[in-house]
Amino acid sequence: MGQDVRSPRGPRCIALVGPFQSGKTTLLEAILARTGAIPRAGSVDAGTSVGDASPEARHHKMTVGLTAATTSFMGDSYTFLDCPGSVEFAHDMRAALPAVDAAVVVCEADEKKLPQLQIILRELEELKIPRFLFLNKIDRANKRIRETLATLQPASRVPLVLRQIPIWNGELIEGFVDLALERAFVYREHKASEVVALEGGDLDREKEARFSMLEKLADHDDALMEQLLEDIQPPRDAVFDDLARELREGLICPVLLGAAARENGVLRLMKALRHEAPGIAETAKRLGASEAKDALGYVFKTLHSQHGGKLSLTRLIAGHLDDGATLQSSSGGAGRIAGILAVNGAYDSKRPSAEAGDTVALGKLDPIKTGDMVSSGKTQPTALVVAEPTPPVLGMSIAASDRKDDVKLGQALARLHEEDPSLVIVQNAQTHDTVLWGQGEMHLRVEVERLRDRFGVNVKSHPPAIGYQETIRKPITQRGRHKKQSGGHGQFGDVVLDIRPLQRGDGFKFAEKVVGGAVPRNYIPAVEEGVVDGLTRGPLGFPVTDVQVTLTDGSFHSVDSSDLAFRTAARIGLSEGLPQCQPVLLEPIHMVEIVCPTDATAKINAILSARRGQILGFDTRDGWSGWDCVRAMMPEAEIGELIVELRSATAGAGSFTRQFDHMAEVTGRAADQIIAAHRDAA
Repeated sequence: MGQDVRSPRGPRCIALVGPFQSGKTTLLEAILARTGAIPRAGSVDAGTSVGDASPEARHHKMTVGLTAATTSFMGDSYTFLDCPGSVEFAHDMRAALPAVDAAVVVCEADEKKLPQLQIILRELEELKIPRFLFLNKIDRANKRIRETLATLQPASRVPLVLRQIPIWNGELIEGFVDLALERAFVYREHKASEVVALEGGDLDREKEARFSMLEKLADHDDALMEQLLEDIQPPRDAVFDDLARELREGLICPVLLGAAARENGVLRLMKALRHEAPGIAETAKRLGASEAKDALGYVFKTLHSQHGGKLSLTRLIAGHLDDGATLQSSSGGAGRIAGILAVNGAYDSKRPSAEAGDTVALGKLDPIKTGDMVSSGKTQPTALVVAEPTPPVLGMSIAASDRKDDVKLGQALARLHEEDPSLVIVQNAQTHDTVLWGQGEMHLRVEVERLRDRFGVNVKSHPPAIGYQETIRKPITQRGRHKKQSGGHGQFGDVVLDIRPLQRGDGFKFAEKVVGGAVPRNYIPAVEEGVVDGLTRGPLGFPVTDVQVTLTDGSFHSVDSSDLAFRTAARIGLSEGLPQCQPVLLEPIHMVEIVCPTDATAKINAILSARRGQILGFDTRDGWSGWDCVRAMMPEAEIGELIVELRSATAGAGSFTRQFDHMAEVTGRAADQIIAAHRDAA
C-alpha cells in the first residue's frame, strides 16, 4: 500500500460529515497535526481549533458553519471541508458535497444517532459520492466490533465493510489489525502507530474478519469469488484494487477505526484516502462536466469577511485559473476575481493561480452566489448542481433595537442570506414585520448573534404574527354616507351596499347593480377601493375575507361629489355594516407532514394531539427503512415551536414540511383570547 509516489489524481477535496458531536472537528485537528499543517492539534472545548473558529461556534462549542482547511500528505494536496453535523446547519454540507471527491463519515457506536447517520449516508448515496466510515472514539467502545457494525448497517444501503478490527487488551482497545495489509498496529497517543507481530488469537480473528471482507468484495468480482471458493489467497494488490474500485463505484462503504482526540487511526485514514479515493477527473465526470479548455469551478460557499469583503469558496473542476480573470456564472452574473486565496480555516494566504482540483477562495465576485458554476470562457456555463435549501421550519420577527440601524439591518440580512441560503427573509405585507425563517431554534439564535457580533446590529424579536382573518355569517344592507362642507367645494358621497357572506375560500368579490345613474359609473371604481379599505381591518381587528359586497344604490352631488368622497362613503358603510353581520374569527390551518424514525411515531402523534392537530394517518416513509411519515391538519398558531419538540423527540433527526390548506372558524373562549391579545398588542 505504501510506495511514496505522487498520486496522479491531483489535489483532493474531502468532506468530513457525520452526526452532531461525533468528532468531525477533532478529526480535522488530528489530520492537520499529523500532516504537519499545524504544530499541534487544537481543542473544541478550549476554543483553539482551526475549525469552529467563529465566535458563535466557540461560544456554543459546536460547528455552525463549514470550515475548509488544506494540508499535504505524501506529496499530495488535500482540502478538508468540516461540515456541521446539526440538521439545522445542514445546508452548508448539502451545498458542498457535489464539489468533493469523497467523504469521511465520522460516527460513533451510538444507536441514538443512527437516524442522523442514515440521513447523511442517504445524501451521499443519492449524490453517488464515495464514502469511508470512520468509527471514532473507539477508545471508549464497550461493544464488540461486529455488534457495532450490525447496529450501524441499517443506516447504509450498501454493505459496511470492515477494513480494520481492534486489538483488545482486556476491556480496552490498544490497537488494530489492517485486514487489507494483514498487519497489526498498536496505538501511540499523538504519534504514529507501531507495527507489532500478528499472532495468537488476534491472528485467528484477523483471518476470519479478512475472509468476511473478501466475501463482500467478491460479490462484485467473479475472479475473487473463484479464488475464495478454491481456497486460493488473492494477491494483495488485487485486494486493494477491488477496495478502490468498489468504493468509487458506490458498491461498498469501508469502515476504519480510530480515536481522533488521541490522533489514533489518522494516518491509516489518510493512506486510504490517498490510494482509494477518486480524484478531480472522476469528480468532473460524476458532475457531468464537459471537456473544455476554459477553467470551470463550482462555488459551494459564500463568506463575507470583515476586511477582505466577499469570498466565494470554489472547487476548480477543470482548467487553469489566474488571479484577475473574469468569470461567467451559470446564474447569469459575471465578475472579475480580486484575489485567489488558499484556504486553511480562518487563515488564508494569497496565491497567483489555481489548477484543476484546487479548492480556493475567490475574492469579490459580487454577482456570483453559492451553487453557481463559474467559467473563464466567454459564454455562460451550464448549471451542473442544484442544492435547494430545505424549507424553513421556525420563524422569528425581528427589528433593529435602534431605528437608525434599519438600513444596516437590511444590508446585514442580505449578506447572511448570501452566506446561508437556508435562511429566508420575508417581509410581512400585512404587519410590515421582517420575519427571519430558519432551520431551528439554534439556527436563528446563531444568526442573531452574527447580526450583533459581525455587523454591529442589535435586534429585538418576537414570534411572527399568525395570519388570522375574520368573516361574516349574516347578510345585511347598509348605507354609507359622507358629507362635509368647509367653504368652497364640499365632499359628498352616498352609497347603499349589500354585504353578504361567501363560501369559505372564495375571498372577496365586488359587484354593482346601480340603475338610473344613482351613482355615476366613473365613481364605481372609487367605491370598490373604499370597500377594500374597509376590509383591511374588521370589527374583530383582522382582515375580512369570504365576503361579497354589491353596490345597489346611492346618490351624488353634481359639484361636491368626487372619487375621494365615494371612497370614503364606501369605507364608512362597510365599517358600520360589518359589526351587524355576526363577525367570526378565522385561523389558518396547514397540512403538516412529519418524517421521523418509526420508534418515535407514538411520541409525534401525542405532540400533534396536544397541539390541536388532527392526525390524518401515517405511512412508512417511501424508500426509508425504519422511518414513518405522519400527516396532520394543524392550526398555524400551534406550529410555532413544533420543531423544538419534534427534534427533542427524535434525537435531532425529525423534521416537517407544511402547506396552507384552509381557514377554519374559531369560537368561544379561544377566539376571545386571540382577539384580546391582538388588541393589547396593537
